[in-house]
Amino acid sequence: MSLPNDPVEHLIALLSKLPGLGRRSARRAVLRMLMAPETRMTPLADALKAAAAAVKPCSICGNLDASDPCHICTDPDRDRELICVVEGVAELWALERAHAHDGLYHVLGGTLSAMAGVGPEDLSVTPLLRRLEGAREIILALPATVEGATTAHYLADRLRPSGIPVTRLAQGVPMGGALDVLDDGTLAAAFKARR
Repeated sequence: MSLPNDPVEHLIALLSKLPGLGRRSARRAVLRMLMAPETRMTPLADALKAAAAAVKPCSICGNLDASDPCHICTDPDRDRELICVVEGVAELWALERAHAHDGLYHVLGGTLSAMAGVGPEDLSVTPLLRRLEGAREIILALPATVEGATTAHYLADRLRPSGIPVTRLAQGVPMGGALDVLDDGTLAAAFKARR
């Protein structure tokens, strides 16, 4: 039985709030750290504290980094004429991990959602509009959801006066996907985006 101020239970409760970690996984992680606190727990605590103090949003693109502007915005090898617009930092990191984009990014901070009360003023749209000089293409890498499509249409309308081509990621059949198990919307999008 745990005590009301039990540090172990408190740590388990905190870890279990992280994505992908339920209470059982958090308990295993805590146990593993407690078995070698000097080599596992203390370095993790130090790294968490250092990251909390150093990592901030990039003032240009919105990425999270220890430097401002971030390492992507300051990389001279990036194609500065391509701006990929993403919903959040997780999507930016996923594209970077896949080496899918060699240009710059812009993090919106969400998607439009009437149900959740998220409007254009809640997203980083104005900073995007200020970054258009010198761009030859804006790539909208937004989720294939109603909110993502709504946001893409809104951004396309706002970007139209600039004359810069606005493209969207292809959507449809995933690699290894069988047609008979896909939903109607995915099949229709794949058919329209055929090349």
